[in-house]
Amino acid sequence: MQRETAILSTSFRYFLAVAEVGSIRAAAKVLNIAPSAVNRQVLLLEREIGIDLFERLGRGLRLSEPGAVLLRQIRAILETFGETKADLDAFRGLKRGRVRIATVESISVNVLPDILAGFWAQFPGIETAVTVTGSEAVAHLVEDGKADIGFSFNPPTTSRLEPLYHRDYRIGALMTPDHRCAGRASIELAELADEPLALPARGLSLRSALDPALVRLARDVRPRLESDSLRHMAGLVRRRQLIAFQTTVGIERDLLDGSLVLVPLADPDVEVDRLVVVAQAGRVPSLALTVFCEHVKAALELPRS
Repeated sequence: MQRETAILSTSFRYFLAVAEVGSIRAAAKVLNIAPSAVNRQVLLLEREIGIDLFERLGRGLRLSEPGAVLLRQIRAILETFGETKADLDAFRGLKRGRVRIATVESISVNVLPDILAGFWAQFPGIETAVTVTGSEAVAHLVEDGKADIGFSFNPPTTSRLEPLYHRDYRIGALMTPDHRCAGRASIELAELADEPLALPARGLSLRSALDPALVRLARDVRPRLESDSLRHMAGLVRRRQLIAFQTTVGIERDLLDGSLVLVPLADPDVEVDRLVVVAQAGRVPSLALTVFCEHVKAALELPRS
């Protein structure tokens, strides 16, 4: 408590010392100040407030009822300041924080590593724990307080989740650059009906976005593969085995170096895939989490190559 009392005025500091030890003389010893100086400051404070803070009992002092109220308030202020100072210390790297992250697979490939690299450059003392799982599981982990922040596509709308950021991604057909359709500006699902196709497994947000068009084309589209791993499907596309359906998320490097091509789907009933960053509703975040959330929002606003 010693350092925190520096935020108090001299009168309040001397009042606190007297209130805690019960006499002017004992407080003077603690403060290493002449008793007359301590007494003068206490009297000045009482005069300023307009009420007696102590009951004078011979050589001793006892807090009056208003004095006890003031003491409680001062202690509360010091406790709050101590907590705030501890939080602010995190900015200077003096304290270590921890952020628990739940994310879907595609975000874990490039987006989250880029976010973490930038964050650790500024706050190397903050530790993170990352869980990679499905969209619904991400939402449940955040709702249950087992993760501090979640990266999910089209998570369920619930009062227990607070959306912090969202961004829509268009779905496309993923293929190699030598495929006959690779140069197209867009393509419809029906045009790929005769191709060996890989579909996202049911339960993935991508599958939900594709389902209206797939239902419409039920007799024409016969997938060779269904998978709950986007990386698995992308790996098969690289080997020229399949055409898959994804967004740019998780395959940024492949698109940049030209090893894969993503042709946007033109079907009007194919929905966008919405990335939503969520936190637990009503929860007061730690400073480490607050800073991380702000960094996430800034990083996701940057154009991605």
